[in-house]
Amino acid sequence: MRKYALNSPEALARLLAMFMITDGNMDPRELELLERLHVYDLIGLPRKQFTKVLVDYCDDVSDEANDDGTIHLLDAERINGLLAEVSDHRKRILACVLAMDISKSDGTISEPEMALLSHMMKSWGISLDDLEREFAR
Repeated sequence: MRKYALNSPEALARLLAMFMITDGNMDPRELELLERLHVYDLIGLPRKQFTKVLVDYCDDVSDEANDDGTIHLLDAERINGLLAEVSDHRKRILACVLAMDISKSDGTISEPEMALLSHMMKSWGISLDDLEREFAR
């Protein structure tokens, strides 16, 4: 797995990329959402660089496949390592809100997306009330 600087736009983008593929299916509506919400501007990473982070993440996850080709999209060790690359509270809040939006962009939040979102929020000590407080301002 590639390393990105702590709290970098790339580290944040990779978390979002993780949500885009965690259910094994990247829906075009997820990409449309990135445009509609101006996610590239929000995280400070141009679209082309975001796409590179997404592709690199897919490559890195593929490289971790078992000998039989099985890919574990919800590998706890990998996820915890990626979560550790974002320590800034405001960026964590932003990541949670955007991850939630990405997860529901196809009309439903899948079980893997829900599990990942719950794990992320619990790991970071963030509640739904925290998200509401931060974005109600």
